[in-house]
Amino acid sequence: MTDAVLPALAETPAAPAAASLTAKTRRRRALAYVQAAPMAFVFAAFFLVPLLLTLIVSFWEYNEYEIIPSFTVQNYVDVFDGCLSVADPCTTVRTYLSTLKFCALTWAFTLLIGFTVAYFVAFHVRSATMQMALFLVCTIPFWTSNVIRMISWIPLLGRNGLVNDSLQGLGLIDRPIEGLLYSDFAVVLAFVHLNTVFMIVPIFNSMARIDRALIEAAYDAGASGWQTLWHVVVPLTKPGIAIGSIFVITLVMGDFVTVGVMGGQQIASVGKVIQVQMSALQLPAAAANAVVLLGAVMLMIVAMTRLIDLRKEL
Repeated sequence: MTDAVLPALAETPAAPAAASLTAKTRRRRALAYVQAAPMAFVFAAFFLVPLLLTLIVSFWEYNEYEIIPSFTVQNYVDVFDGCLSVADPCTTVRTYLSTLKFCALTWAFTLLIGFTVAYFVAFHVRSATMQMALFLVCTIPFWTSNVIRMISWIPLLGRNGLVNDSLQGLGLIDRPIEGLLYSDFAVVLAFVHLNTVFMIVPIFNSMARIDRALIEAAYDAGASGWQTLWHVVVPLTKPGIAIGSIFVITLVMGDFVTVGVMGGQQIASVGKVIQVQMSALQLPAAAANAVVLLGAVMLMIVAMTRLIDLRKEL
């Protein structure tokens, strides 16, 4: 009998302990929800609600004088009007192709520059103080607005700007180069100038987490510098590259100020189309274009997250 009672006595305290553990877990979960509630409220108030309103307005009718809160899909029909023809792309397709061109070029240059700068800071700058100083140097341009930073290129790239005057003074050209300003080159240059830092920071964060022993092991195994970079550093930096790419692509796809200023109001982009429609008070049409743009950007982000599982990598 004693042998039968002892196991029961040994198991008796387990129930209160399990109940106490469950209560603690519930309190922790409740506290986590309470802590996340303010941010969730801000997210809903300033993102989800405006997004929902944009979606609703995109289905309203409008004319030259008023906006009519009546359901219609004509705004989306107008967006894709004539887009079924492959030989003659519609305005929407041409606009998206132009925007994607800027997006791809900006992404390529910012990735090249950002990876190079991040690699130098992460692996060649040993002092944490110096690393912080270099990051401050990267953020100094953000002390001024984007428009001022873009306008600062005009005295350099203009017909009588510093670049043309210098090239003519050196005898390299006979007349000013017209394509430096108000061109695709100027737009891409401004995009790279404005968005490179968004690629540097996440790539550096990924590189800073790489165990230096892996680099040493690669060299000990006979790998060259390029082999170590390609087979060790790049795979471990994929999360930072993906996050930086999301930042850059999102910013470029919706930008209209840079295209307008550096393109001389002559280059089309999706953001510019939406801005013009809003200026003309064609809000339902602008909302429809905004929803289509959001869908396109989300598809691009989903495609990148399919290639790299950010949750797993981070």
